[in-house]
Amino acid sequence: MPFDHNDHYHRLLLRKLPRHGRTALDVGCGTGRFARRLAARGYEVDAVDPSAKMIAAAERIGGGPRFRRADAASATLPRARYDVVSCLASLHHMPFRTVTRFRDALAPGGVLLVLGCYAGHTWWDLAAVPANAVARAGAAGGDRLRRSGPPVAGAPVRAPEMSLTAVRAEAARLLPGARVRQLLYWRYLLTYTVT
Repeated sequence: MPFDHNDHYHRLLLRKLPRHGRTALDVGCGTGRFARRLAARGYEVDAVDPSAKMIAAAERIGGGPRFRRADAASATLPRARYDVVSCLASLHHMPFRTVTRFRDALAPGGVLLVLGCYAGHTWWDLAAVPANAVARAGAAGGDRLRRSGPPVAGAPVRAPEMSLTAVRAEAARLLPGARVRQLLYWRYLLTYTVT
């Protein structure tokens, strides 16, 4: 897949980082692209993924984060440690209530950033179809011009089960004050700040 819907939102997520953040946890890090972007911003990054294959690929690439194989839904997470907890296209692989574990791992003033996937379709998703085709064609053309090598093996894929309405309702219940914003390309952005 030449166009990555999640990578498309990295800049948006980076704009949501706290001003003086120093520590980050990237959940479901895959090959570590976003974790490396956090590290490049000066963050001390712990990056976890349940897939041994993804962690091995991330470690081969390197780049600063500490990569560890772990299932964030059950692994021990330190309390009040991180200024940022990010979770890109991974929350639908675990129970939604896992967001409370991420909240508890945030230091005061810390920010939870979830780039999530939702089930079903909305009217907004109709706009994603032509935009997706154009973005994929452009990315494929750029790859041919750069003559990039074969892509790194992809992460496990699972279809989301929660609708955007259900995500909003659960976020309001579990993380009072959280904001859920629908994005293009069948994604949402959940932001929550610990006060």
